[in-house]
Amino acid sequence: MPESTADFDVVVLGGGSGGYSAAFRAAELGLSVCLVEKAELGGTCLHRGCIPTKALLHTAEVADAARHAESFGVQASYQGIDIATVNKYKDGIISRLYKGLQGLAKAHKITLVAGTGRLVSPGTVEVDGQRYTGKDVVLATGSYSKSLPGLEIGGRVITSEQAIKLDVVPERVVVLGGGVIGCEFASVWKSFGVDVTIVEALPRLVAVEDEAASKALERAFKKRKINFSTGVRFKGVTQDDSGVHVELEDGKTFDADLMLVAVGRGPSTQGLGYEEAGVTVDRGFVITDERLRTGVETGNGGHVYAVGDIVPGLQLAHRGFAHGVFVAEEIAGQQPAPVVDALIPRVTYSNPEIASVGLTERQARELHGDDAVEVLEYNLGGNGKSQIIGTQGFVKLVRQKDGPVVGFVAVGERMSEQIGEAQLIVSWEAFPEEVAALVHAHPTQNEALGEAHMALAGKPLHSHA
Repeated sequence: MPESTADFDVVVLGGGSGGYSAAFRAAELGLSVCLVEKAELGGTCLHRGCIPTKALLHTAEVADAARHAESFGVQASYQGIDIATVNKYKDGIISRLYKGLQGLAKAHKITLVAGTGRLVSPGTVEVDGQRYTGKDVVLATGSYSKSLPGLEIGGRVITSEQAIKLDVVPERVVVLGGGVIGCEFASVWKSFGVDVTIVEALPRLVAVEDEAASKALERAFKKRKINFSTGVRFKGVTQDDSGVHVELEDGKTFDADLMLVAVGRGPSTQGLGYEEAGVTVDRGFVITDERLRTGVETGNGGHVYAVGDIVPGLQLAHRGFAHGVFVAEEIAGQQPAPVVDALIPRVTYSNPEIASVGLTERQARELHGDDAVEVLEYNLGGNGKSQIIGTQGFVKLVRQKDGPVVGFVAVGERMSEQIGEAQLIVSWEAFPEEVAALVHAHPTQNEALGEAHMALAGKPLHSHA
């Protein structure tokens, strides 16, 4: 018989962005918290996802800066990539952040349980025969790298988890999937001197983004000599001592040292007892209402909640983080405002970057009608700071006619840093005239937002309305 433990106010299953934020916020609100994690606190984002990939992207940026140093009058040259030092730099960042999280968990007096947990009843999680009961339970078990039916991962066919740990720089790579993960790794490897080919079955790269952003990224990738095939499905791959041999359904073939499978992430819910406990699971995802309740009561006077990547919608670390904070405050009776996916910023950290929030042009036209939508593109060619750092791209605004800005997308180096103001504009339903009245610092890329809104308000300075 499993041994029982003391009850908690909240038991959280999973210690990634959604799980640890729920645990930390609940503890701040005076609740007793048990947090169960099978691997390391911080989850995929810290150890195998966002943080290591962005460290690699920064290394790639430095490599490109070295390549082009002479054009800025700096006498430097690119000699190559020391992958051992790259990995040391990357792992050092992860280690420092991990220690910080462990310290916070201790400071919050959270009971950390290491091991694979399973929901054995609506209010109880079992780990290695030990049971932990909560008035409320939060499911936060995250996601895994998906593959395609019949496509086995192994050998020279890898996922992002293996890609961030490579101890060699390959000569040629095929990236299967032209979404965010695929484009980011393609960007890194190209900067590392790798011959890269992206294979994407959909008609364009980063197909969930505004079409103008996809086209701009494709133009930039062509200029960087990143190869890509779109609109044709993957057929199969074989591997031998010489590498991988990839075939598409139209008969086209590619040879490479490795194939990265980047076809999205699936929810980690299988075999964890969710359905047996009464939780509704659809294609692996946990179905919730807008307040992230699964509809299952714990029997202890509380509810079973779900957060992050296992809930249908955007699979982003900051969404999981926001979910976790929301659920903790909901449990504490604070009645927080629900997290709205359309208002969550989205960023592809390739070179160039794509940053967006709100509706794409197509979504806005479908929602409001063609005649009720205004669109404006401001080219970064008119932005002083963008000229200084040598980037090209644009800021695009989507506006409800005579109404607020409902969508934003930008393409260019460092445009992710502009998403904060854009998020406020869209979330607070700002009118172009209101943003145009704000004074934006010069010279910054942030000025591009101000000038775009000035143009949309009918008073362009460095562009034509």
